[in-house]
Amino acid sequence: MPIINRLAELLPEITAWRRDIHAHPEVLYDTHRTSALVADKLRAFGCDQVETGIGRTGVVGVIRGKQTTSDRVIGLRADMDALPIQEMTGLDYASTHDGKMHACGHDGHTAMLLGAAKYLCETRQFNGTAVVIFQPAEEGGAGAREMCDDGLMDRFYIQEVYGMHNWPGMPAGQFAIRPGPFFAASDFFDIHVAGKGGHAAKPHEAVDPVVVASQIITALQTISSRNTDPVHQVVVSVTSVESSSHAYNVIPSAVHLKGTVRTLDAGVRDLAEQRLVDIATATGTAFGATVDAKFQRSYPVMVNHADHTDYASQVAREIAGDCDDAPLIMGGEDFAFMLEQRPGAYILVGNGDSAPVHNPYYNFNDDIIPAGSSWFVQIVQTRMPV
Repeated sequence: MPIINRLAELLPEITAWRRDIHAHPEVLYDTHRTSALVADKLRAFGCDQVETGIGRTGVVGVIRGKQTTSDRVIGLRADMDALPIQEMTGLDYASTHDGKMHACGHDGHTAMLLGAAKYLCETRQFNGTAVVIFQPAEEGGAGAREMCDDGLMDRFYIQEVYGMHNWPGMPAGQFAIRPGPFFAASDFFDIHVAGKGGHAAKPHEAVDPVVVASQIITALQTISSRNTDPVHQVVVSVTSVESSSHAYNVIPSAVHLKGTVRTLDAGVRDLAEQRLVDIATATGTAFGATVDAKFQRSYPVMVNHADHTDYASQVAREIAGDCDDAPLIMGGEDFAFMLEQRPGAYILVGNGDSAPVHNPYYNFNDDIIPAGSSWFVQIVQTRMPV
């Protein structure tokens, strides 16, 4: 079945919702306005049950089909939160909050799932139950884990779960997916290097933590080049170097390194953590400095389940005519927590020729709304036929 005509008709209305959310971005769990808007609309659509405060500020709507004899329950998830970025688009509906912006398209994800919920409430042409999940804090706050810890899956009897993300650079409305590991584990580290400060003209009297930190930065790249099987993926990026001194002629007493590690395999993740700590501390010892290295695990690898990926791609082909093989992605995605608790799949929908996500000039492409909403609807209708 191609794009659903009713959803194409609803495009102006859904676009208005999206742009309203875009103009009022909220970060992490502070999605109070967005959550209230979503809950109000779900009630107005006629959802059989609307629950708020799941995972702090998450919203869940339950829609029962004309029949429920299948006993099947499918979850559909969209993220609601924005990013701490200053918007530079100049759009008429640009962010009204300084330093906050929907730079990843979560406003579009929320709007597409709202459109699907409205259609499912109107028609109820399925045998089972659809659960629409609106999640806060995807951007670094692990909102999916918070909702799962709050009993999301068991409380609403969810048996399988599906999610979607827009993707700049892919043709608008085209889909792509892959089974197995898809998005990388996203972990972070802090390395504190304590040396002995002194005058820059007398380095022999100091223990220079800048030199130690520099050696650590270089040595960490051997985790990828010399410790990991070349057929596996790992990225180690030092993203911040902060010194306790900002003078030209002072050797500081300490340096703080920050960064991220991305992996797509549990064994490689364990290896990267151990080697990072060992390399940092041993390098410090070799130069007479003290090093404290902390590795913080964040989002796990997001793994699509094979059968559900096949099903999701079949639905995408019915809507768009084709579904591409998606590449491995080293970015993180906290839908991984939901896929650890229930089988399901995550798909990409093309956003066309737009700025990349997490960019101050990014904007969600409203033209893809009917395709995305249709995919959500068809996941329910064809998985739970009347």
